[in-house]
Order: sequence, then C-alpha cells, then structure tokens
Amino acid sequence: MQFKTTALEGVIECYPTKFEDERGFFFESYNQKLFEANGVPGNFVQDNHSWSKPGVVRGLHFQYDPFEQGKLVRVITGKVIDVVVDIRRNSPTFGQHAKFELDSNVGNMLFVPAGFAHGFVALEETVFLYKCTEYWHKASESGIIYNDPDLGIDWGVENPIVSSKDLVLPSFKDLK
Repeated sequence: MQFKTTALEGVIECYPTKFEDERGFFFESYNQKLFEANGVPGNFVQDNHSWSKPGVVRGLHFQYDPFEQGKLVRVITGKVIDVVVDIRRNSPTFGQHAKFELDSNVGNMLFVPAGFAHGFVALEETVFLYKCTEYWHKASESGIIYNDPDLGIDWGVENPIVSSKDLVLPSFKDLK
C-alpha cells in the first residue's frame, strides 16, 4: 500500500498493492496497523454505502464538533471526482479545496480527516463506500452548497443531479 500526503494537511491518498492474474485481482483494502502507521486513525465506527447514477453530486457534507467525522472513502464500481474543502478556521488552507479521481479499477482511497467538508460527483454508475470515525448525528450534520461561488469548484458536469436536501445547504461564508 502506498500513502501519499496532499497539499491539504491530513488528507491522504491511499493506493493498494493490487495482485492481478487471469482470474481477476486481489488487494487488501484496509489494515488498521498499516493505516495508523501512515497517519490514518483506526477508530472507524460506521460504514456507509451509496449507489449513484452518472452526474449525481453528493455533498458537500460534514458534521460539527463534537461529532466531526473523518472518512476513508473509496469506490467499489465506477469512478468519481471526490472533493474536499478545508473548513478548519485556524488552518493555513482554510477555504481551499482539492479534487481527487477515485477509480474502482485502480482501487485508490482517500482519507478525509475531521474538519473537512466532503462530496463527490459520479462520473459513471458508481458504488461508493466510506468508513467514518464518528457516528452520524442528525443535529450536528451540515454542509456547503455544491456550487458555492466563493469556492469555485468545477464539478465537471453540466447538469448535475443534486438532492433537494443538498440544494438548500448554506454557502461557505454562512458557516457558523
């Protein structure tokens, strides 16, 4: 497994060692000791699973302290552009975002620490899985509108499919 740090402190790309032959492939997708040794905490308490059609945008989601969630995200089938936004007010990269292509053929993953808003756009039919470091807590959930002009995220789709819940998320400047 290879672990790569990114320009946003704490966000880590993970690339498994994939073994392929005429039967298919095998890779270890999670090993707590290995992940912890490379900066990914091992206290995951909840797994989530979604299926999305091409053009679906989910996010940008997060939970407020003390129920902030770190997430280890990956795709099982398909491909997404995964987006993270630094919402840590004391961070030198506060308000900056980064995009990562997660591809089921590659098997790559992304660790998104607490203090980041997270979302993705499905580039093809996609099954998306993620492990969370905290349980879902309705009163603490929030987000940022996906097309916030201050963030200027290019999702790469002309007519995104967005839930009614995500269409009423606040702007970045209106975060509490």
